[in-house]
Amino acid sequence: MKTRFSRIILLTAISLSALHAQILQVNSDSGEIGKYEKTEFDIRLIANWQCPYTASDVALEMHFKTPQGDKDCLPCYYVEGQSGQPSHWQARFAPIWTGIYQYQFQLFDDGICVDSTSMNELTVHASDQKGFLRPRELWTWQFDNGDVFRGIGENIGWEARTHDDSRYFSELHENPRFNYRDMLTKLAANGGNFFRTWMIYWNLPVDWKQVDNSNRYQNSASRFNESGIRRMDELVNLCDSLGIYMMLTLDSHAGFAGAGWDMNSYNIKNGGPARTAREFFTLDQAKARYKDKLRFMIARWGYSPSIATWELFNEIDNIMYQTDPSIPDSAITTWHEEMSSYLKAIDPYHHMVTTSISHREVEGLNEIATLDVNQKHMYRHTGEIPGTLRTYSAKFQKPYVIGEFSYEWDWQKNFNEMAAGMDSDFKRGLWYGLFSPTPVLPITWWWEFFDDRDMTVYFKQVQQMVNRMQLAGKGNYQQYPVQVSDPDIIALAVQCGLAGFVYLWNPGPDERHTDIYFHGLIEGPIDVFQCESGQIRPLNKKADKNILKGFSVAGMEDKILIFDMGTH
Repeated sequence: MKTRFSRIILLTAISLSALHAQILQVNSDSGEIGKYEKTEFDIRLIANWQCPYTASDVALEMHFKTPQGDKDCLPCYYVEGQSGQPSHWQARFAPIWTGIYQYQFQLFDDGICVDSTSMNELTVHASDQKGFLRPRELWTWQFDNGDVFRGIGENIGWEARTHDDSRYFSELHENPRFNYRDMLTKLAANGGNFFRTWMIYWNLPVDWKQVDNSNRYQNSASRFNESGIRRMDELVNLCDSLGIYMMLTLDSHAGFAGAGWDMNSYNIKNGGPARTAREFFTLDQAKARYKDKLRFMIARWGYSPSIATWELFNEIDNIMYQTDPSIPDSAITTWHEEMSSYLKAIDPYHHMVTTSISHREVEGLNEIATLDVNQKHMYRHTGEIPGTLRTYSAKFQKPYVIGEFSYEWDWQKNFNEMAAGMDSDFKRGLWYGLFSPTPVLPITWWWEFFDDRDMTVYFKQVQQMVNRMQLAGKGNYQQYPVQVSDPDIIALAVQCGLAGFVYLWNPGPDERHTDIYFHGLIEGPIDVFQCESGQIRPLNKKADKNILKGFSVAGMEDKILIFDMGTH
C-alpha cells in the first residue's frame, strides 16, 4: 500500500510588505493518486483585492497538462486571509487519466498573470472508480469507464425546514429525519442511484447572505455563506461514499419573487447589482457576479463525479411571469446560453448542464447546444409522460428528463384523501419513464409524504428491471412496436439486445383480458414480472406466432412480459 505524503514547494521569498502579487508556497497531500480520486493543494500567496471571489480582481488557477498532452485549467478558491497579507487558497483536483500530469499554479491580478510556479508532476495510477457521467444517447448516460447509467430516484428538494407552510403536513415536513444522511442512505439501500436537490435560502445557501426557515444555516457577511459551504462539503462527501448522483439545482424561482427576492444577494437593496429579477438576467454586473459563483462551484466541488449535472434554474418560466412586465423569452435564453457556455469553458471535468421549466415553454431554450439535457415538470399529467419524452427527445435530439412529477401539485391539499392515487401515480411515472427515452426516470416530488408511506422500497422493483434490461441490451434501448386488443389497457414496449419487454397496466378496477400483438414471431417462453412484488414467473402458455391471446391483467395491476427475440 502506498503511503500518502506531503510535499512543500517553496518559492522565491519576498517581503510581506511587497505590493505586488506573488505565490509564496504550495503544499500538496500527495505526489501520487488514483484515477478520479481527489487530491488537495494548499497555496499561500500574497495579493491585493477588493473581493477574493471576483475573478476579474484576483484569481488563482491550476494549469495542467494531461498524460495525453492536452492542456486544461482548474479554478482555485480562496479560503481565508486579508488583502495585502499572506492568504490561504486551495485547489481540489481529480485526474481523469492515468500517467504523469504536469501542473503549475498561476496567479492573476486584474486579469493579468503576475506570478506562476515551476512545473511539477503528479503520478496517477488506475483505480476502481467509474468516473464522471457523460451524455451517451437519448435513453442513457455513460460513465468514463464505459458503464451505462439510468437514473432512478426522487427529489429531495431540501432538508427539513424549521417552519413549513403546508396546511396538513407541516409537522411531517419539519421532522428532522428528513436530512440528507438518512434520506440518501435509505434511497441507496433500496436501489436508488439519483436525486435532485435545491440551493436556496433555506437549503445549501452558498450564494445567500441571508437565510431563513432553517436552523442549519446562519447569516453571513461574506460573498459566499460559510454555513452553506460546510453543508455542501458534507453532502458531496456523503454522495461520494454512497455512490449516488445528484442533479444540483443552483437557483430556483422561489428566490426571485416576494420574500425570496427581498433576501436575494443580487438585489440592490442587499448590496447586489439588480433592482429587479429582470435585471438579474440582463445587467452585465449581475452576470459577471453570477459567473464568479459558477467559478466557485467548479473550484470547490467540480472534482466530484457525484454531481451528475448542474441545473442552472428550477422552473425558470415561473420567474418570467412573476414580474410585471414579464421577462422576455429572449433574455432568458440569452442568459442560459451565456452561463452554460461559461460553465463548459471553465469546467475541466465537463459536467453536464441543464435547466428546467414548469409548464410554459421558453422559446429557444431547448435548442441551446451547451445545455446537455432538456427538462420540464409535470403534475396531474403523468399519463402524458411517455408521449412527452418521445416527442421532445426526437424533436431536439437531446435527452429529455421529467425533473418533477406527481398526482397533485397543490401542497395545501390533504394528500391522505387521495393517497391511493398518489401512490399509484408514483409507480406509474417510474414505469412510464423506464419504457421511454430518458436517461433519468421521472423524478417524483413530495419525498416526505412518500417516505411516510414506505414507498422508497418500491425503487427496488424498478432497479431490478433496469438491471435486467441493461444486461440484455448492454445499455442499448429502442422502442418496440406492440399492440393490444383492449383499448383500456396501457401498453409500452422496448427492445434491449435480443430481449423484448412489454409493460401492461390496467388502470380500471376490474380484471381485463386482452390479445397482445408482437412485432415478429414469438416462439420461445415468456416470463412475467409482477411489478408490485418484483417476482418473475414463467407464463404457462405460449404466443401463437406473433399473438398472445387472452392475457389477463387484474384491476389496478401492472405486469411486464419478458421474451427472447433471438430466433427472429
